[in-house]
Amino acid sequence: MSVLDVLRERGFIEMTTHEKELEDFLNQENATCYIGFDPTASSLHVGSLVPIMSLAHMQRHGHRPVALVGGGTGLVGDPSGKTEMRQFLTQEAVERNALGIKKQLSRFIDFKEKNALLLNNANWLTKLEYIPFIRDIGRHFSVNRMIKAESYKMRLESEEGLSFIEFNYMVLQAYDFLKLFDSYGCRLQMGGSDQWGNIVAGIDLIRRMRQGNAFGITFPLITTSSGAKMGKTAKGAVWLDPERTSPYEYYQFWVNTDDRDVERFLCLFTFLPMDEIRKVRDLGDTELNCAKVVLAFEATLLAHGTKEAEKAFRAAATMFGTRVVPKEILPSSTIPRADSAMDDTSVPHSVFDESQLKEGIPAFKIFTMVGLASSGSSARRLIEQGGAYINDRRVESVDFMVTDGDLVNREILLRAGKKRYHKIKV
Repeated sequence: MSVLDVLRERGFIEMTTHEKELEDFLNQENATCYIGFDPTASSLHVGSLVPIMSLAHMQRHGHRPVALVGGGTGLVGDPSGKTEMRQFLTQEAVERNALGIKKQLSRFIDFKEKNALLLNNANWLTKLEYIPFIRDIGRHFSVNRMIKAESYKMRLESEEGLSFIEFNYMVLQAYDFLKLFDSYGCRLQMGGSDQWGNIVAGIDLIRRMRQGNAFGITFPLITTSSGAKMGKTAKGAVWLDPERTSPYEYYQFWVNTDDRDVERFLCLFTFLPMDEIRKVRDLGDTELNCAKVVLAFEATLLAHGTKEAEKAFRAAATMFGTRVVPKEILPSSTIPRADSAMDDTSVPHSVFDESQLKEGIPAFKIFTMVGLASSGSSARRLIEQGGAYINDRRVESVDFMVTDGDLVNREILLRAGKKRYHKIKV
């Protein structure tokens, strides 16, 4: 089965260019392909996993992936999918963010011995001379065609409009493709559905300037069955950086997947065999919960490694009880099948001095202190709405005082809503 068949079967592909020629190209060994990553933060998030996993699949099929960090284009700002202009980043910030992104990508892609390349387009874009660039490259672009591109439409129709610096973005991205074509023989660019116009512009530039054939693949925007954007939670984005989203929280994000999304997310976000994943649709409620545990374990393993995945698995067992995953459910997974050992070191916790609890701390204040509420007023609302619990007992009053009398085995378990926990240890 070709890598294109694999990507189609797993739900990665929305659109392709030159389908037959693309298939022939990918049937060659060691074809080079690339995806650009925006360095607006020092970490990628769950919303970036589809492009990351697609590059990993390419590598597993013998091709050479290029992860292009947009150190140069990041100084301009991509208008795609935005109704207002992005804030400008300094070159120092972009370089710092690029280092964080490389570290995360290395979990999914092997960069050793040039099996994959991590490049930064600042290396060539920041050295361009303006007049030669617009004469040699800009003359190949039609403004009429550019303003019809989906990536510009939203901004043109917005109140703020489209700035001249952002208008250059398509030309710069197309030049990236040309540069990679010339320097590395790269003939395939992949990206989100909002990148279609930019990808096609690069293909057209290569055809005009080099008389070469290049190709494009776009991915669908991944949303949950409830319609929410992938990777967005009440607390914000789910980051791949363990300093921003701990491996335990990352694991919990996947465990809480909607029943309707389990099979689809196993296809997209794990490497488990498709014949095993298809059987998930026939599972009952209890077995489906086991499949969610496997999804969480495999996703955490890819992003944070085996050790952290096992710690998160055992920490969840401490909080919610051990769930033994039967061997017949997704048998290729390396999840511990009959390991009842518990470990709560990954569970979010805070250490308090016992004297603080002897004096007593108002419930609304302690929920704010540990981060289960963003402010005192939101903590009060949580309590008033019946969503705050101490040792699985609902807090009935905002004036309730948490004291050392609430300690159970030298710990107090706080809960906000159904799924957010925090332990206080003394």
